[in-house]
Amino acid sequence: MEALSPALLVLAGLLVISVAAAVFYFLRNKRNTFANPLEKATFGTLHTVALAAPALREGLSPQSARFALPYLRTLLETCALAMTDSRGATLAWDGDSDQHQPDVRILAEKVVATGRQEVMSHTSISCDHPGCEVRGVVVVPLETDGNIVGTLAALTTSTAGPVLLRATAEVARYVSSQLELAELDESRRRLDRAEVRALRAQISPHFIYNALTTIASFIRTDPVRARELLLSFADFTRYSFRTAGEYTTLKEELTNIERYIELEKARFSDRLNIKLQIAPEVLGVVLPFLALQPLVENAVRHGLAGKPSGGTITLTAENAGSECVIIVEDNGVGMDPARLTEDLDDAHLSGAHVGLGNVDDRMRSAFGDDFGLVVETNIGEGMKITLRVPKFRANVRV
Repeated sequence: MEALSPALLVLAGLLVISVAAAVFYFLRNKRNTFANPLEKATFGTLHTVALAAPALREGLSPQSARFALPYLRTLLETCALAMTDSRGATLAWDGDSDQHQPDVRILAEKVVATGRQEVMSHTSISCDHPGCEVRGVVVVPLETDGNIVGTLAALTTSTAGPVLLRATAEVARYVSSQLELAELDESRRRLDRAEVRALRAQISPHFIYNALTTIASFIRTDPVRARELLLSFADFTRYSFRTAGEYTTLKEELTNIERYIELEKARFSDRLNIKLQIAPEVLGVVLPFLALQPLVENAVRHGLAGKPSGGTITLTAENAGSECVIIVEDNGVGMDPARLTEDLDDAHLSGAHVGLGNVDDRMRSAFGDDFGLVVETNIGEGMKITLRVPKFRANVRV
């Protein structure tokens, strides 16, 4: 995921400081009044900006423009405000004087072409509409990542002077920052989808061939068992390659793991055992799709497959207040912790333990850096992987 630009970070920091100051002054007075007009104006401005932000964080569209424009027009106190796309076509218009849409489009096309603001003064405005009081039009660019994605147009009943020019430019800069954040959000979502696709691709070479070979070996000796395994394999692949959603429930993940273990036990026989210790109250917890199966597969491939006597995988899910704690532990061969760190760093090149790194990245992306995987291992001592999942988190749902 790309990092926020320094300018955007400064803007975000100033906004946080301003909001904190406004809230402090607001709460300081028991009657919810302000000590002076400046405090009142500051709070009003920040409140208006906050109301416009959710729509803009969805990206530039007719719907987001239509929702945000009334709040932005309140900031500028103009008779009308409009947003256009990168071709100059109007996305939304708030206020009167929409008979000037052709004028706005002409200016918007120039702004998109040059990257500079355009102004139409009262001497250039010709309008036969009865009662029209428009005396100036200011159009400024909306930019994300150095590219002009649209324009913001302000229509005023007075001369388009320096104050309006500066104010419109500042509002456009704020809108641009929100649109950049929207692009970052979309980039994160694309990254999440790409990582899920990578996990699905990982399943193919490491598991599907072995599963089909095992099923084939039962066709003549135990056709009923072969049919059961084939149905489990079909259900496993249907779930793993589904296209719906980035998140799932713990219950669904556990069901898929049971299918996976059934197929692996058919190959390893008594060398592979699994113990499930699941608290019923956490079955509905939401976590990233395919967050557990790669951990169990890692235990099979790297922990138990190389151990002649096999071993046991213990999967525990415990209720821990506001969190669910999930532990995947095996008593396999284990490995040198330093080697594991190296493997995870180079997983995108070597393919070793790529599932662990993928799950770790997606847990941090969904819930924050405090919710990455915790891995404990040593040579001959198996491996223990712990992940904490918050029970409730905004924007994380099935």
